[in-house]
Amino acid sequence: MSTQPAAVLEVEGLAKRFGETVVFEQVSLRIAAGEFVALVGESGVGKSTLLNAIAGLEPVDAGRVRLDGRDVQALPDDGRAQLRRSALGFVFQAFHVLPHLTVADNVALPLLLLGRPDAARVQRMLDAVGLGALGARLPQQLSGGQLQRVAIARALVHRPRLVLADEPTGNLDPATAERVLDLLVAELASEGTACLLVTHSQAAAARAHRVLRLTPQGVVPAPPREQG
Repeated sequence: MSTQPAAVLEVEGLAKRFGETVVFEQVSLRIAAGEFVALVGESGVGKSTLLNAIAGLEPVDAGRVRLDGRDVQALPDDGRAQLRRSALGFVFQAFHVLPHLTVADNVALPLLLLGRPDAARVQRMLDAVGLGALGARLPQQLSGGQLQRVAIARALVHRPRLVLADEPTGNLDPATAERVLDLLVAELASEGTACLLVTHSQAAAARAHRVLRLTPQGVVPAPPREQG
């Protein structure tokens, strides 16, 4: 008898409102270890807000988020911060690298925040994303595609349980976006990390194991035409 892989993320009945405006409600989803899930939906439907709620950065009006077996809403602020540092990796459309730090120091940040500096691990991740010789450079010396690879290395360096990726190819040309997706998929598989990818790109969504659509009434499987 087969058993389901352990859930890294469980979202149950999540709802978010701004005043009288419903952003979304009855959002429920489950992501297993090593699973890559894409989330699509109309602009303004609350995809980025949902990611923030999952990370415990945005309060919700109803529902529960369990990350790596822990109830995010039940944790105090410092507990949520510690859970984010240890269990989550983030990749954003705008890269969010620190301009005054070298590439290697940017990648090392999650390990430093956890009190686990590991220069060998940083170099391994730089090698994995094809930037092994560029660790001493500053971000302004890199292209957009290289900066996104820095962001992927930083997101995975501390071996998180879940990566939250918000439009990570949105600022890249199609060829560079494809290379970045190749890298992300390969590294997720190598590390056994789960990923929730928010995207408007059909090409990006097509790389996922499953594609979900966020609506104001909840999350539903996306029809085949939205999966590339």
